[in-house]
Amino acid sequence: MKKLQTTTLAAVLGLLAAPQMSFAADAFSGAQKDEVRKVVREYLMEHPEVIADAINALQAKEEKSKADKVVATIKGRKKDIFEQNDGTVLGNPKGNVTLVEFFDYNCGYCKAMFPALMEAVKADGNIKLVVKEFPILGQPSVTASKAALAARKQNKYAELHLALMNHKGALTDDSVIQVAKDAGLDVAKLQKDMADPDISAILKKNTALAQDLEIQGTPALIIGDTLVPGAVNKQRIIELVKDARS
Repeated sequence: MKKLQTTTLAAVLGLLAAPQMSFAADAFSGAQKDEVRKVVREYLMEHPEVIADAINALQAKEEKSKADKVVATIKGRKKDIFEQNDGTVLGNPKGNVTLVEFFDYNCGYCKAMFPALMEAVKADGNIKLVVKEFPILGQPSVTASKAALAARKQNKYAELHLALMNHKGALTDDSVIQVAKDAGLDVAKLQKDMADPDISAILKKNTALAQDLEIQGTPALIIGDTLVPGAVNKQRIIELVKDARS
């Protein structure tokens, strides 16, 4: 039995190493196939860690493949990713490093990270922060994004962005307008400008770009060739900026 197992394993390994691997299964008789299954099963029963190792190796391979794909997308879509819509740059417009954030005004994680993000940008003084509206949490998120982009017509994007990000609790269509009013915007003009087709086009473009980058939630940061999904603290932001500069 032991000799048969050894012979069978040797045959399997030899066939796997051959150039024509796709024909390996045809090289065995029915009895040999049964023996191979038995040997493999016995080996896995005696060494279950092999399964875990194989799963881990597969996951690592898939993660690397995904990461490589994201890096390639970033390199291929630099203009789309790092360019800003007029009036939507925070921090230093002439900064020597660009940090891009995909966010949603109703995202609790985005709001939780916001103070740390702005502190890091302010303390550095040389970061160009490009913010891209990515409303994925319902109609109020879309309304908030449209309002913020429409505020550019009044040169108050930064003011409304700050007010919406600091708003406590979930935003509604009505509360978005109230926040805008409290921030000093002309609400009648704002609501008219929100209907501009160019604004809807920006949101569609941001959504398509996020999908290409396989961004599945907010916030998501991009700096250099690095995509960082999820909220991070101030120290991590500082490290990312340092790495990008080096």
